[in-house]
Amino acid sequence: MRALSVLLFLTVPAFAVETKPIEIPLWPNAAPGEKGGLPEEGFQPAKAGETPPLKRLGNVSKPTITIYRPKAELDNGAAVLVAPGGGYSILAWEHEGTQVAEWLNSLGVTVVLLKYRVPKRADNSLAAAQDAQRAMSLVRSKAAEWKIDPMRIGMLGFSAGGHLTVWTSTNSDKRSYDAIDETDKVSCKPDFSVMIYPGGLLEKDGTMKPEINITKDTPASFVAVAYDDKGCFDSCMSLVKALKANNVSAELHVYSSGGHGFGMKPSDKPFATWPKSCGDWMKAQGYLTVKK
Repeated sequence: MRALSVLLFLTVPAFAVETKPIEIPLWPNAAPGEKGGLPEEGFQPAKAGETPPLKRLGNVSKPTITIYRPKAELDNGAAVLVAPGGGYSILAWEHEGTQVAEWLNSLGVTVVLLKYRVPKRADNSLAAAQDAQRAMSLVRSKAAEWKIDPMRIGMLGFSAGGHLTVWTSTNSDKRSYDAIDETDKVSCKPDFSVMIYPGGLLEKDGTMKPEINITKDTPASFVAVAYDDKGCFDSCMSLVKALKANNVSAELHVYSSGGHGFGMKPSDKPFATWPKSCGDWMKAQGYLTVKK
């Protein structure tokens, strides 16, 4: 089985005529430090009275990326690595994952949906950070084969996935694991970042956590949050303030209500307009423009 996994990893098919999403292993063998021992990966039962029921994927020990290609006539060469939220305990696989892929595909963007390891191990969120860095490098290393622009690869995350996006965007100067192959020599820095209600950025005293290293080289950022999101509003304000202090281009959207975890849920409330605003931002920044 290990040999088969390596073979699949090394022989990813070209996507010129591919129409279905393709899932590939993130690591050629076991992920760094992965010891297994978790129950079988799968979706958790929906909570009582939850409408519509949310798809919560748990017990991920074999991280992957799934490639969603836009229609050929829409494809503009941009790509986005998507990190669902879930408190580093589960992955909100649909409204912060597959539905995001559908939306970005409609903009002509290739989507790479990241299934990172959850729940968090004893080393806190290090396993997820390793998976995110590896995924960014893998996507960029395959740019020519997958017909994407290596200078227009962004990252988008929700909640814990938003924290992971901030971390990945501000820690590209050092690997969180020992390099294992040529892929790990390729840059793991996103070219732009989208954080939707990112959480866990602040210490109890309100200061930024030490793992968040915002500098003038931090990628241009789009941030969205609801005013009544008690856990993430302050994180977003501090994040944008730090971006401003370092002269990093950023756009912030605050919605009067919406709470936490709205993702791609349909609604007639203003928070449901964030995808359009984000698409407009990406277009204005030139990320959706085909380079001649």
